Amino acid sequence: MVMVVIITSPRLHQPMFIFLSMLVFNDGLLSTSFAPKILSIFWFNNRAISFNGCLLQMFFIHSFGSFESGFLLSMAYDRYIAIYKPLRYNSIITTRLIPRLVIVFVVRAVVLVGPCLVLIKRFPAFKTNVIAHSYCEHMAVLAAADIRVNSIYGLFVAFTILFFDLLFIFFSYIMIFNAVFRLPSKDARLKAFNTCTPHMCVFLSFYSMAIFSFLSHRYGEKIPPYVHIIFSDSYLLVPPMLNPLIYGIKTTLIREEIWKILKKTQ
Repeated sequence: MVMVVIITSPRLHQPMFIFLSMLVFNDGLLSTSFAPKILSIFWFNNRAISFNGCLLQMFFIHSFGSFESGFLLSMAYDRYIAIYKPLRYNSIITTRLIPRLVIVFVVRAVVLVGPCLVLIKRFPAFKTNVIAHSYCEHMAVLAAADIRVNSIYGLFVAFTILFFDLLFIFFSYIMIFNAVFRLPSKDARLKAFNTCTPHMCVFLSFYSMAIFSFLSHRYGEKIPPYVHIIFSDSYLLVPPMLNPLIYGIKTTLIREEIWKILKKTQ
């Protein structure tokens, strides 16, 4: 519904809402890359997946996760320019910038995630053909060989994407808060802060669950396996579910356009 509203409403043809529509679209692709397999496991006990199918699912999950982080970074940058440099917003955040950012995120995901598949393909054998997980991911594949290179590269990719994006998002919000607290009136400060609230809720839910799942998988040997599985599934399922709800409830323009569509259908 959020995507339809943004596409059909001329009022929402603004960079912030275009970023939001891409985020929601990516959420749909991310969920589609693993949710059908999880449902087939629970509903039909269909636990088999081919090796190449596993690698393909792994590539899509990690790539769409990288896109998610990139879109959240773009939205933080958009809010930073809108609040910190409002007079230059239209000259900085242009329609040409958005496709360029998308290309950068696609190239980043392919360049960083692609080698993970190559590193797994090079193993001659594996300890087991059973993955103790609901879906295929880089950390869940257990090779019967030295996996130090895979572990080091997996950590490098995680830090390069998650922590790099998170660092710049925090920096953007430091600048945003600095600009907001300088505004003369309380109403102006509240209005500026409210424009950032949906994005803050979204990126906190995504990054907090992602970092906890990643660290618990790497260093939580004493944590029961079902806890790992629950948090890993929640990290990929909950944020895509919450994102359109948060923006739909907290953003006045989206809420108004949704009500218009609902009234027309009655």
